[in-house]
Amino acid sequence: MQHKLYANFKTNNPMRAEQHLRTFIHTLNTFEGTAPLTKFLPDFFRQHKQMGSNDRRTVSRLLYNYFRLGNTLKALSPEQRVCCAEFLCGTVDPSFLQHFSPDLSERLSLSMDEKIAFLKQNEGFDLDDVFPFTTHLSAGIDKEAFLKSFFAQPDLYIRIHSGKEDLIKAKLMDANIPFWGITTNTVVMPNGTKLDQLLGETKDYEIQDLSSQQTAAYFKPNKYDYWWDACAASGGKSILLFGEQPQVKLLVSDIRESVLNNLDDRFENVGLKNYHKKVIDLTQNVEQILHHYAFDGIILDAPCTGSGTWGRTPEMINQFHESKIKAFQGLQKTIASNVLNYLKPGKPLVYITCSVFKEENEEIVDYLVKEHSLKLESSQVLKGYEHKADTMFVARLMKH
Repeated sequence: MQHKLYANFKTNNPMRAEQHLRTFIHTLNTFEGTAPLTKFLPDFFRQHKQMGSNDRRTVSRLLYNYFRLGNTLKALSPEQRVCCAEFLCGTVDPSFLQHFSPDLSERLSLSMDEKIAFLKQNEGFDLDDVFPFTTHLSAGIDKEAFLKSFFAQPDLYIRIHSGKEDLIKAKLMDANIPFWGITTNTVVMPNGTKLDQLLGETKDYEIQDLSSQQTAAYFKPNKYDYWWDACAASGGKSILLFGEQPQVKLLVSDIRESVLNNLDDRFENVGLKNYHKKVIDLTQNVEQILHHYAFDGIILDAPCTGSGTWGRTPEMINQFHESKIKAFQGLQKTIASNVLNYLKPGKPLVYITCSVFKEENEEIVDYLVKEHSLKLESSQVLKGYEHKADTMFVARLMKH
């Protein structure tokens, strides 16, 4: 017997809808969860070259929306779940729902709260099941707003280099790209905007999430300071620091040499020259490498679960094991303890994560205060879920 919300329904292009569903199911069954969707999908499409650009876009949308459901509605079939996902996420193409679920299609204009109420009544939808780790959320996070944020794709944020604001905005307007400014230098636009195609090879901006940009307010460097970006990764925080104080001197380190090799071009692009690089494993004793170093400030953008970014990678909700929270907490304590040995007294450690879990945020701050006698100056959950951005945590602590 067919489900009441998913009866067949004739549309202008039923064959296309049926084909998209078959391809979605095949793609879902092929996805093993060992790689993120951003890597899996291009590989999958290369192996299925018969798929046109419209088919690739549609299947990608269906797959991402499907994973945005997290752990809710697990009793439904994948076909039924993807219809609910399209309904909640406000699909840009209603033809799929029109074909497979006319009842849902007719209600696409409902508000998010009305959609949730409808699915709760008809399907037993439970918002708490979307993200089954809410007992670990940092203080101050609005659980309901955070959970609802998973049904919207985060926006694309860029930070325009000083003096280039008018140039970049003019190019965006010429290309008819919708955008709006958050600050003079911070611009937001719909995710999926192909900036490299629209702006050419210009190097006048950085792609950087809003919350990541906001961490710069916690740096407060002085002229000629010597700072250490301890887990530099792609160098975004180093560039923010340089933007705050161009006279700063920098050590950038990471455990991955390949990552550090990519920094030179990016730093040259912004004019950052006074730096050097070291490959450092901060889980080990690093005294032999850093015995003569003393820093005026340390940025520790610590390895973490990345749970504040799962709006961009919703497949992680199903892949994540709760036990990893404590594992990351242990790693963060080890790294923080090691870097503190090289911070001058009276100087700041800026601790950053892209996690929403208190174990990686407030509990690490408590550990640093109690075990290492640091003084907490200020901390904040950067609530990206309110702005279609990543959610992060930042704290500035002073060494006695």
